[in-house]
Amino acid sequence: MTRYIISRIGQALLVLWAAFTISFVLLQAMPGDAVLIKFQNPEYGLSPEQIADIRAAYAADGSVVSQYLHTAGKFLIGDFGYSLQAGVAVSAQLSASLPPTIRLAGFGFIVAALIAVLLAILSNIHGFGRLRNVVQSVPSLFVSVPTFWLGIMLIQIFSFRLRLVPVINPGPWEGLILPVLTVAIPISAPLAQILLRNIDHVQTRPFVAVARAKGASHAWVLWRHVAKNAFLPVLTVAGVLFGELLAGAVITETVFGLNGLGSLTEQAVNFQDVAVLQAIVVLSAAAFVTINLAIDLLYPIIDPRLKTRPETAR
Repeated sequence: MTRYIISRIGQALLVLWAAFTISFVLLQAMPGDAVLIKFQNPEYGLSPEQIADIRAAYAADGSVVSQYLHTAGKFLIGDFGYSLQAGVAVSAQLSASLPPTIRLAGFGFIVAALIAVLLAILSNIHGFGRLRNVVQSVPSLFVSVPTFWLGIMLIQIFSFRLRLVPVINPGPWEGLILPVLTVAIPISAPLAQILLRNIDHVQTRPFVAVARAKGASHAWVLWRHVAKNAFLPVLTVAGVLFGELLAGAVITETVFGLNGLGSLTEQAVNFQDVAVLQAIVVLSAAAFVTINLAIDLLYPIIDPRLKTRPETAR
């Protein structure tokens, strides 16, 4: 078990290092100098000496290797540098933008899980074959809907036509309803597909037939025997989908004008703010890795069979 934990932590650290290195190569090591692009503008009226001092302050005057080592060392202590566009610490911008994104992603994931479970329950209602066929086609529809289009349509229907949820100066909770639905619906589709498929598979296992032969009801067998065994693969997919949830949250924030990582990313791209972009990439990778690491460590707790190692063949 200890070796398993160390192995998973090592893999997580390797992924973080790869994310940092790739983002550094793409954003800083490629041709182009973000500092020069911004401060060589004649409107600033800066002399070459002043620009050189600014490049030195941003550690942009050294070789690629020295910049990489300098940036990596700063990241290890939580120093993400300074924003070229805002002139403030990137960590301060992240601390202001993270809470709305975390709130949106958290509620979105909860709603997505509830939708998936609801579809699974409706699909397994005893005696409703037509309803099952309709419900099983819903995830395919959800997964094909683009996030930005879904957000626009929800605004058009529920805000402008039905006037149920305001999007102009909404309350703190009212403003989350449509964005949460926008990120939850596409994520719920693969969760529901995997859950429905695994429920169908588990119901063909011998222990389910034995439970039914003993007189257990359909609902009891589904809850006590089938659901527990069908849940583990869904947990794996949920961890993988978290990265997609973050991407969907960024797009959704842009559509709904929320002040989270989405708007911060949009501003960083428009102003070529390399430090902010790299911090967002590494932070997103860290969140993705942390969620998947937590799920990996939960496997032996959820399924005790994973604690045992098979005997080696002699």
